[in-house]
Amino acid sequence: MQALPVGASSRASSIDFNTRVINGRPDFEFAAALQKVAPQVQARAKSTATDFEAMFLNSMFSEMTAGLQGEGPFGNTPGTGVWRSMLTEQYSKSFAQAGGVGIASEVYRSIIMKQAKTQAIATS
Repeated sequence: MQALPVGASSRASSIDFNTRVINGRPDFEFAAALQKVAPQVQARAKSTATDFEAMFLNSMFSEMTAGLQGEGPFGNTPGTGVWRSMLTEQYSKSFAQAGGVGIASEVYRSIIMKQAKTQAIATS
């Protein structure tokens, strides 16, 4: 079990893209890749990863609510489809910004690793 500083929670309130520990072990390969990639590229990669997770969550939430019927906001009234799509979009953005389900951090790592390899090839 990993020890946490006093007052720290085990779940961050936002995505921690700079974590260099995977399964309790330091990720030295990722740390080295971060050193090779420009800060502007890192910022763009963070945004892309978060957007990707939001898109995934939107698709998941849309499928979850597709079969709901009845009264109120999930009923079969006119305009429900538009309202439901806007609701699921906002839910997905909120979930992704709050830390999501872990997809964004893995996508971010993959983007940074690919960028570092691409830069290494370009400078050779």
